[in-house]
Amino acid sequence: MKIFRGLRPRLPDTPGCALTIGNFDGVHRGHQAMLALLNNEAHHRGVPSCVMTFEPHPRDYFAALHHKPELAPARIATLRDKLQELDRCGVDECVVLPFNARLAGQAPEAFIEDTLVRAFGVQYVLVGDDFRFGAQRKGDYAMLDAAGNRLGFDVARMQSYEVHGLRVSSSAVREALGGGRMEDVAALLGRPYSISGHVVHGRKLGRQLAESGPGRHDGFRTLNMRFSHWKPAASGIFAVHVHGLGPHPDSPPLPGVANLGVRPSLDPDDVNGGRVLLETHCLDWPAEMAASLPGGEAYGKIVRVELLHKLHDELKYDSLDALTQGIARDCDDARAFFASLHTQTHRQTTRDRI
Repeated sequence: MKIFRGLRPRLPDTPGCALTIGNFDGVHRGHQAMLALLNNEAHHRGVPSCVMTFEPHPRDYFAALHHKPELAPARIATLRDKLQELDRCGVDECVVLPFNARLAGQAPEAFIEDTLVRAFGVQYVLVGDDFRFGAQRKGDYAMLDAAGNRLGFDVARMQSYEVHGLRVSSSAVREALGGGRMEDVAALLGRPYSISGHVVHGRKLGRQLAESGPGRHDGFRTLNMRFSHWKPAASGIFAVHVHGLGPHPDSPPLPGVANLGVRPSLDPDDVNGGRVLLETHCLDWPAEMAASLPGGEAYGKIVRVELLHKLHDELKYDSLDALTQGIARDCDDARAFFASLHTQTHRQTTRDRI
């Protein structure tokens, strides 16, 4: 998938595109159905399929503009993860437009003529059933459809997508993530919820905890990922699978336990500056895996962490000893969760053989 930051350059006498527009936060099953239709229409027209999305999220922009951070939506996915999922859905191109004062103030008619027609050369535009655009959200499907008839491009609208009678939406995914209902999240997304990013240096507190953790000489070393967005849709302590640490692309994931949040037990002025952090401790660290990493460390490596089961919300511990004991309990609970998964899989395999 080609990715453009800002308007996609279009040469004269080149085909336009089949386009859809939206935030696509989470790229859930409703988005996936829309993208499948977009790809099909693009194929029949002999043009690339293209997604127009925005960074920051428009509601982030207006929340900052009006100094009301509570109006910003909880973010399901990082931009990296959104682009990766769009690529997996077979999209040819993605244009990431900066949502700023110019775009927010653009009249809907100007957006259609200057952006869609002149810059993109759209042949087909697909939108959701609640699509609005332009300054003060004055543009709607009827306006876009009328413009398509006048300017020579097709317009289609996709109705809501439902799973077991539940409308699939980013809001529904955020609600399930906020409630820690990870099975519901996976049903809405069509895959386990995951976060990817570069492993960065942290405070290395896990190595200090090793000294005070009886019988745990390997300590609680963690893989740390920081995020620019301060309001993730999920938070708390989770049993996880970690992908990307093995010597091969198809190496099996490692089971682990992760903390997603701001670490309330620690000084907010520490190296993480009170920012959202995903700290993941692998329950097992095979020797062959450590040997495949430079110096046995994963710094700079891109890993993907699947959040499979929420253990509890973040807790504030009064001392490092209490924190160590709390992490040890979380590791034990995560091991129990993975053991239960193994038991369920074994029972299902036995039934299949019968």
